[in-house]
Amino acid sequence: MDEHGDAAGTAVRTGPGDSGRTPVKYYQVGSFAVGNRLVALEQRTVQADPERSNALTSGHRACQGCGEALGARYVLDAAMRATGGKVVAVNATGCLEVFTTPYPETSWQLPWLHSLFGNAAAVATGVAAALAATGRDDVRVVAQAGDGGTVDIGLACLSGMFERDDDVLFVCYDNQAYMNTGVQRSAATPPGARTATTEAVGPDPGAPFGQGKDLPRVAMAHDIPYVATATVADLFDLEAKVETAMAVHGARYLHVLVPCPLGWQTASADTVRVARLATESGLFPVFAAVDGQVTSASRIRHRVPVEAYLRQQGRYRHLFPSEDRPGRPDVVARIQAQADANIARYGLLADGDGDGDEDGTRPPGSGVAGSGVAP
Repeated sequence: MDEHGDAAGTAVRTGPGDSGRTPVKYYQVGSFAVGNRLVALEQRTVQADPERSNALTSGHRACQGCGEALGARYVLDAAMRATGGKVVAVNATGCLEVFTTPYPETSWQLPWLHSLFGNAAAVATGVAAALAATGRDDVRVVAQAGDGGTVDIGLACLSGMFERDDDVLFVCYDNQAYMNTGVQRSAATPPGARTATTEAVGPDPGAPFGQGKDLPRVAMAHDIPYVATATVADLFDLEAKVETAMAVHGARYLHVLVPCPLGWQTASADTVRVARLATESGLFPVFAAVDGQVTSASRIRHRVPVEAYLRQQGRYRHLFPSEDRPGRPDVVARIQAQADANIARYGLLADGDGDGDEDGTRPPGSGVAGSGVAP
């Protein structure tokens, strides 16, 4: 494994319809995947299995270090294993659709439909209804969209899906802006962040405070059977939540934080590290809810100030002093207050103080993201 924790080896797999042996590459990317060596075979992640479906295979055109590419592969491979390979994916327009399916090519290795930007939830509902009408209750439906197609353009269709309790798992891959069209602000863009439409100028630089939508809480307000948040930094937690979601019928919502090196202005090798800092600072709480009530939360074992997270990203550079600017400690303090509020709301501190291992990690297999509570 090299200094960035990349290529770790190659395995082979065969599957239905395969004409031969298809190579599947292993990657160690700084997530908890490396801990697979420390647990029993049956407890290892889907990504450690050479027989995994590899639903999103190589050859796509994502940027180096793309968190959304990681998240989509992790989610769909886990869903495929949970259902015995019986999954149909519906994909909204956006980065994920564009970089995986440049006509006439595709990197998807499962039944996959492209919908419009805002109607993935409605199309997925139709697919689920058609399967039910033909007696195919064994085939499950997963809808996918970025934050633009979820929080903004697709919100009406998504709310309708929740209200009807349609049998669909909707996954939002949240990179916190419209990355495919030039990094414009979405309703998931955090306050203070610079985008092409929220420049770092004026008395209130970056995205404004007091705007946007907290979609996991919006989903919970619909009292649907299952809502959860996750990040690409904790593979065990993410896969466990997908497995839980696929065991439930009705409307389900999974919100996955997927850092974007382009829009966040981070190093390609730091995608997983930045995602982990988002949770350790309290800015992105990781939890699960059943029927509108929070049932578990991932405790912070090594709390860091929000500054440790913000300084890793060029989109927040204007908040810190340099030779040509004084910085904005007042804005950083307001962001810290938001993290503190999340920590209080979800009870995120482990043992009341947040102290833990030096890097904030946990032993694999020790519970969901350090909480010791089932997803």
